[in-house]
This record gives sequence, structure tokens and C-alpha cells, in this order.
Amino acid sequence: MTTSANVAVLIPCLNEEQAIGDVVRNVISSLPGAKIYVYDNGSTDGTTAAASAAGAIVRCEPMRGKGNVVRRMFADVEADVYVMVDGDGTYDISVAQVMIDKLLAEKLDLVTGIRIDTKTSGETYRRGHRAGNALFTRALTKIFRSDCMDVLSGYRVMSRRFIKSFPTVARGFEIEVEMTAHASLLRVPTGDVETKYGDRAEGTVSKLSTYRDGLRIARALFRIFRAYSPSRFFGTLAGFSGLLAGTFVLGALADDSSGLSAYTVAAGIFFVVSALLFSVGVILNALARQRIETLRLTYLAIPA
Repeated sequence: MTTSANVAVLIPCLNEEQAIGDVVRNVISSLPGAKIYVYDNGSTDGTTAAASAAGAIVRCEPMRGKGNVVRRMFADVEADVYVMVDGDGTYDISVAQVMIDKLLAEKLDLVTGIRIDTKTSGETYRRGHRAGNALFTRALTKIFRSDCMDVLSGYRVMSRRFIKSFPTVARGFEIEVEMTAHASLLRVPTGDVETKYGDRAEGTVSKLSTYRDGLRIARALFRIFRAYSPSRFFGTLAGFSGLLAGTFVLGALADDSSGLSAYTVAAGIFFVVSALLFSVGVILNALARQRIETLRLTYLAIPA
């Protein structure tokens, strides 16, 4: 180690008996002195035995879902610097020291490993996963002005104050989206480091479902956007409602019938809905700003 910082390596695992031993040994080789924690998520194979034999501290989180495991790890483990990496052997562990050095030298709170596909096989970085990652990365860039180029990467190096101020509610793989959004909302300093992304160990399978987990990630992104940027969310809805109202007004003007027409009624309804949505957005935006400020104060209360 090139620093005296207390480093903890966090490895969430589920049925990775074939890979976890090599992952732990690679961490020991690349980060001598770091404490290695393998959190098993209810494996039915020999994952825990393999991790323990390789030299890791093994703990269990019976509630299924990566988000549940990460929440437990962040709450239980105390360190100055945290390295989170998957236990499937797809990430290049030798880059961890580079990521740690970047975090400490530039006083960052989050460094993300940007996956570079080695393309040694068609299953290394599946097309559906790559397309979904690009879509969610673009969405976070637009919505939260995030600089992260790989929002679904499971390879992260984080500061203590980032970990302990992170209010995760995710249960599954949407945890990475929450982490990136949290960094953007608090405007904490972040960075990226490119890392090779290789094949899974033979005999293991990905736990990420392209469609099921993709939908859950999309819902998480929608929920975060609605909760932390309500002025834009409800303002957009108010704008659509206002456009519909305007369309019905034009219809009412073109209607030659006398008296109260259906166009006039519809225009009035959509104008009222638009005003209500705008008002809701203004009120919730004030509450969201207060919530973000509370998170910021919690972050600042933790020693750097």
C-alpha cells in the first residue's frame, strides 16, 4: 500500500464458489494490508467456505438483493477508504490501488471503475446490458448532470463520509444508480478510472436480468427524479396539461355552437390540472431542497 489509510474491500456475493477464492487472493496480492469482507447473500454452494479459505472475513445477509447486501456492508464496516467490487472475477483488481490513490490524491469521495470490454467472448458484456447501461448513463447525465460514464459499474472506491451519508433504499441492482445520483445531488467530487472487464469464471452465471432488473433500475431512476427534482417533474406534467388546455381552447374558438361547449369544459379542466401540478411541484421542490441540505449537512458532519 502506498498510503496508511485504513482500507476495507467489500465483496457482495451470491453463488460464486468458482470465482470468489481467486478474487480474494487477487485483492490480497494487490492491496496488502486491506481488510477483505465477503458478504454472502444466501448462497447454496460453497461460496462462504471458499472465501474464508482464501483469507476473507465472511459475513451473511439473508435478505436477497444486492441493495440489501450493500446497505448492510455500509452500516457494519468501519474504514477510511472503501473498495466495492463484485465477486464474479470480471473486474481487474490490480486497478484498485490506482483508484485509491486517485481518491486520496485528489480528495475525491467516489471513484468509479469504467468498464472496458475485453471482448474475449460474446458473454463478457452482453449487448442488452451494454445498451441499458448507455441509456441509464445518458439519463443520469441529463437529469442530474452526472459526470459518471458507467452508472451501473459495480467497481467503486469511496470515502467514509460518502458511505456513511448514503441513504440507500434499493433492494437490488439499482443500488449503483442510487450511488451515482447521491453523488450528483450532493455535488461531491468524483472521478473515473478505466478498467478491463473480463469473462466470468467458468461455471458461474450472471445474477443480473436484462429486463427484470432493467425495469427495476428504471423505476429507481424515476423515483429519484420525482423525489429530488419535483419542480422539473411536475413542471413537465403541468406543461403537457397546459398544452392540452390550449388545444381545447383553439377547438372552442373554432366551434360555432353557442353556449358552454365540451371544448370549453375540457380546456378549463386541463388549465386547473396544470395549475395544481405546478403548485405541487413548487411545494415539493422546497421540501426536496431541505432534504438535500440535510443530506449535505450529514455528509459534512463526518470527518474527511
